[in-house]
Amino acid sequence: MRFVESVEIVADVDRIWAVQTDVERWPEWTPSVASARWLAPGPLALGSSARLEQPGLRPAVWRVTEIDPPHGFVWESDSPGVHSRGEHRLVPLDGGRVRAELVMAQTGPLAGPVGLLLGRTIRRYLRQEADGLRRRCERG
Repeated sequence: MRFVESVEIVADVDRIWAVQTDVERWPEWTPSVASARWLAPGPLALGSSARLEQPGLRPAVWRVTEIDPPHGFVWESDSPGVHSRGEHRLVPLDGGRVRAELVMAQTGPLAGPVGLLLGRTIRRYLRQEADGLRRRCERG
C-alpha cells in the first residue's frame, strides 16, 4: 500500500528542513503525533532512531535509512507482518515556494489488510502533517 500527500509551502527550504527534522517538536504542529523522542541524543542523522506515538496506533520506532539535507529523508519501521517506509521530500519551486511530499509505503504479508483497515487514518495523518508543516513554516 502506498499513500501520498503534498503541500506547497511559501518558505525557504532550509527553514522547512529545520522544522521537519526537529522530530521531537512534531507534536507542537501536527495532531497526528502525540509524542516523539530520539532514542539517542543528537539531530536527525543516518541511522538515528526515534520513537513515535500516534493517536490510535501502536508506538513505533523509526530508523533513518536515507538522508539528503535539505531535500529529504526516509525512515523505516517494522511491525509484525508490515514494513513501513516514510518518505519526507522537499522540492524547491519557483517564487520562493517548496513542495513538501510525504509518502507512507507499506509492504509485507499484512500490508494489504493493514492498509484497508488503517488507510483512512494514514491518509488523514499525512494530510495533518502536511498542513501542520505548512502552517508552522509559513508562520515564521
